[in-house]
Amino acid sequence: MLSQYRARINLNIYDSPECKSLATQAAAGRYLKILSKQENDAALEVMCCEDNYRGWLRSDDLHLELVEEPYAAIALCRSEIVPCLPQIIEFVQRAKLQPNQYLWGGTVAPNYDCSGLMQAAFAASGVWLPRDAYQQYNFTERVTLDFLLLGDLVFFGTPEKIDHVGLYLGAGQYIHSSGRDTGRNGIAVDILQDEGDSIGRSLYQRLWGFGRVMGSFN
Repeated sequence: MLSQYRARINLNIYDSPECKSLATQAAAGRYLKILSKQENDAALEVMCCEDNYRGWLRSDDLHLELVEEPYAAIALCRSEIVPCLPQIIEFVQRAKLQPNQYLWGGTVAPNYDCSGLMQAAFAASGVWLPRDAYQQYNFTERVTLDFLLLGDLVFFGTPEKIDHVGLYLGAGQYIHSSGRDTGRNGIAVDILQDEGDSIGRSLYQRLWGFGRVMGSFN
């Protein structure tokens, strides 16, 4: 069995051994396994234990501590998640009030990508989601607009791939972190209607569906 470590500080995790493009971040306290080393030891392949997400950590960024008790996922059911939804919504609304901008791979305040914001908000209340938007879509239970509830996830994309996610706030509004080129370069609130400004309309035109978090990833 591979040893487990905890991040002592917030860590950047990259999508290749070259460590040039951010894939995700591991907030201080997260559990990681070291899977392999690059031949020249410039980078280590790691896996985040809470969501099984893999990436590469620079060898000169090993702010890790070995743990004796490995990470153990906590199985949560829907009835245990519902009381957490007000805190999850509050987390995202507080994040919006901080100066922020969109960061591909961002899961640590103040800068997030879309699915990183959702993962961080739920994780703050002890509920783990998968890392990426399409993974979160597959993880959640399908619901229709007529039955949408506070705290449900709103997904956007194409038949090929779900690539954007936000959190439903009620009254036809959702909060999300969107990119610089086709979004709002940070956290904003938009409406589930084909009206408003050009950015809001273009997002709505890519609306794909809705998902309800029924459990915690394990």
